[in-house]
Amino acid sequence: MTTTFSAISSFHRAAARAAKAGIIGAVVLALSGCTALRLGYNNAPQLSWWWLDGNVDFSSAQSPAARQALSSYFEWHRRTQLPEFAALLARVQPVMAEQITGETACGWFARMRSQLDPAIDQALLQAADLLPTLGEANFRHLEQRQAKSNQERRADYFQPDPEERRTETMRRALDRAEQIYGRLDEPQRRVISAGLSTSPFDPEVWLAERQRRQADTVATLRRLVAERADRDGRVAALRALVERTQTSTDPAYRAYQGKLTAYNCEFAARVHNATTPAQRLKAQQRLKGWEDDLRSLMTPS
Repeated sequence: MTTTFSAISSFHRAAARAAKAGIIGAVVLALSGCTALRLGYNNAPQLSWWWLDGNVDFSSAQSPAARQALSSYFEWHRRTQLPEFAALLARVQPVMAEQITGETACGWFARMRSQLDPAIDQALLQAADLLPTLGEANFRHLEQRQAKSNQERRADYFQPDPEERRTETMRRALDRAEQIYGRLDEPQRRVISAGLSTSPFDPEVWLAERQRRQADTVATLRRLVAERADRDGRVAALRALVERTQTSTDPAYRAYQGKLTAYNCEFAARVHNATTPAQRLKAQQRLKGWEDDLRSLMTPS
């Protein structure tokens, strides 16, 4: 998402990072952001405000409109999107009992991604209304936050010691898998370790693309404010920005991304197929619990 509304869709984008956890890991992160679902969702406008203000640093004059936009967005999301996500969780539960292929995993991931599109576009419409209120101070603050975030990502993914880097990669993958299936035994952990050893993921390539997207975002927003673009122009530009974010303008990166996506789907299938019937039942039960939570959230408490 773009600057002004990154917060309200950050849990949607987290889905992409969860592909390695299995076909449902992406759904879980998209819905809950790895927190208690009911509590997190009911507090989402305030949590999103804290995140958003931390990145943009709204002035006292800008804050009321941004807060109202967040509130309106989540009212819309609760009313229109939660039923869709609950239905998706219901559909995927039987699949968790079966052996799957990488193609199956990719199919579910693509279905989930397409289901996120209305939420992203709704956020863009809200962002387009807020954009004219932003100024250079907001953009400078955003650039500072981006730089800090990139330093944090380097600490997470660029350990100088190769063994330490492998250990951290294994920990992340194991945490995601166990969130769905429960504790994995040693042979199952070896499946994950062996799969990770062939991963095409390159943190240098990933970070360079991340920085390109960040620079593109700030440049686009600065240009729209400077040009005083009308609302239709702002919406069109923000949609084009999202398209460039989802599909890189760099052919080499697109090829890399395609290779990584294919690997992630096969990896997810291997991990899932290594689980026991009891672990798959646990996954189904967790999904059912999340589905019930979503249905309870459809009516504001």
